Amino acid sequence: MQYVVMCIGNRDGGDDAIGPYIADKLSSENLDSIKVIDAGIVPENYTSIVKQEKPKTLFIIDAVEMGLNPGDIRIVPKEKIGVLTISTHGIPISVLIGYLEQYISDIIFIGIQPKEMSGKITTYVKESGDFLVNVFKEKNFKMIKTLN
Repeated sequence: MQYVVMCIGNRDGGDDAIGPYIADKLSSENLDSIKVIDAGIVPENYTSIVKQEKPKTLFIIDAVEMGLNPGDIRIVPKEKIGVLTISTHGIPISVLIGYLEQYISDIIFIGIQPKEMSGKITTYVKESGDFLVNVFKEKNFKMIKTLN
């Protein structure tokens, strides 16, 4: 498998639902080189699947408080992960990535700035999710900016 996309989030958590939203959209595309995982709020339960697939690149997508405008998308460098507030799941992303780095050398963490963490997913974030789906369909990952 060339790519695994692990989407994290709570379907009932407002913009935290962006991970499952993207997982649903990507899964409906039936892209041959992409395995999609809807990890919900327990990404640690899916590490064995990631290890089995042995992807060239693992993408992890989650709602992340980055101090940006709602819906802004950034690749979050490893050194910045520990200082950001990330989603509502139990295991820190830094721990998850640290574990998976033993098996996958290229891990890219993509954060989407939430607006609301309760209620329904906002239009800002949903539009960003649709943008990311297109990025994956076209495999044009350079369209995603990196967090400074």
